[in-house]
Amino acid sequence: MKFGINTLDDFDFKSKTVLVRLDLNSPYNKDKDCLKDITRISAAIPTIKELSDKGAKLVLMSHQGGDLEYKNFVSTSHHAIELSNLLGKNVIFIDDICGPAARVSIKNLKDGQILLLDNVRYMAEEMTLFETKLKLSSEDQAKTIVVKKIAPLGDIYVCDAFAASHRNQPTLVGFEELLPSAMGRLFEKEYEILSKIMTRPDKPCLFLLGGAKVEDTFLMLNAVLGNSIADEVLCGGLAAQVFLISMGKKLGEVSEAVIYGKKLEPYIEMAKVILEKYSDKIILPSDFAYSENGRFEINASALPTDKMISDIGSKSVSFYKDKLSKAKTVFINGPTGIFEEKDSEYSTKELWNHIANLKIFSVIGGGDSITAVNKYNLKNSFSYICTGGGAMVRFLSGEELPVVKALKKSAQKFKK
Repeated sequence: MKFGINTLDDFDFKSKTVLVRLDLNSPYNKDKDCLKDITRISAAIPTIKELSDKGAKLVLMSHQGGDLEYKNFVSTSHHAIELSNLLGKNVIFIDDICGPAARVSIKNLKDGQILLLDNVRYMAEEMTLFETKLKLSSEDQAKTIVVKKIAPLGDIYVCDAFAASHRNQPTLVGFEELLPSAMGRLFEKEYEILSKIMTRPDKPCLFLLGGAKVEDTFLMLNAVLGNSIADEVLCGGLAAQVFLISMGKKLGEVSEAVIYGKKLEPYIEMAKVILEKYSDKIILPSDFAYSENGRFEINASALPTDKMISDIGSKSVSFYKDKLSKAKTVFINGPTGIFEEKDSEYSTKELWNHIANLKIFSVIGGGDSITAVNKYNLKNSFSYICTGGGAMVRFLSGEELPVVKALKKSAQKFKK
């Protein structure tokens, strides 16, 4: 047991039906009907292989697509193909979740066989609106249809979906109420890595924060600065622009329209409070870049501009590189510019390649971050790449994640 949670070392899986919740959610190309990136699928392989090799009858579950953008929903049949290729072993797929066909398939599994159920988000109970509007307890989640139908067929539940561990949904927190439970190897590894950053990072510890999800940045800032986890925070992306606006700086109509269009006003107020407390620890860019038939840079002192800011400038990149070279731990969440475009990828490409060449402990996480890592072929250049985005941010903010809480409760409830 680690962190009060059972691991795969705590059970005998031979001939047991094991329900495994994964997070195989991957970028999807709708036009070509294929997955664009299989990083999360690859990360799940060690747990699946270990359980299959130990003779378990595996029932895999995952969601695909964010339900607030329901058009992203697609079948997990694509994932079964990728899993089969990576494992070198057939992964059975059934286009059912908890209906009669799925239950018969589960009952017919032989030792070592692997079955992947269809996208659990096809169940209304697994929708974010179901979660946020009803706010059910884990006990109530155990009474939902998907758990009631499948749990009786299982002997053990394993959660290896750390990336979704901030969710309070039936397949994530309901099974722990009814079955002995454990975390998978990926969950265990990500929990360990993030715990190290939270409790004992080698100093100096720098956070490089960017991306478009400003809420993620501000969720963790108070915790990592207030608890002296981060010695300094280097800002890029929209977070840097929000900080500047909070200081009364005019960016220009186009850039400000993006900030206000995303309804980020609450974070402008939060930025003011954070700067009052930690102005010496927040490092902001001294220059920026915009695209207009090429890349152009502008000093922060020369703002506002009628162009949309798309990256931080080369002076800031040089200054950030110098800071990073003196660090012993670096945590990265989000690109510092619009890395998808040639004229605005400069800072992300330069800073991440620089960190990759430093002999330090470096952790990077988040969906866009993983995409950028793959774009620059840096997959093996960081100490650890965390599959979680929202879960990682909430963990670093000091929040006890619903799945962590459920797994701890199960460990106590089903003590041998």
